[in-house]
Amino acid sequence: MRERIVRTVAGSLVMISITLAYFHNMYWLGLAGFVGINLVQSSFTRFCPLEKILDQFGIESNQKK
Repeated sequence: MRERIVRTVAGSLVMISITLAYFHNMYWLGLAGFVGINLVQSSFTRFCPLEKILDQFGIESNQKK
């Protein structure tokens, strides 16, 4: 469940960023860049800020610890 939420939020932020860049200002592409950099760093460090937020809301991971 948690992995699906992380992917959905990341994909939505990228799509929103591209839409805002197209209709409003190209600087919104910085948001898409930030999301991409965050995804890459989380693959190396296994730290994702959204997962900490999901912890606070009590959303459990599918993986056993």
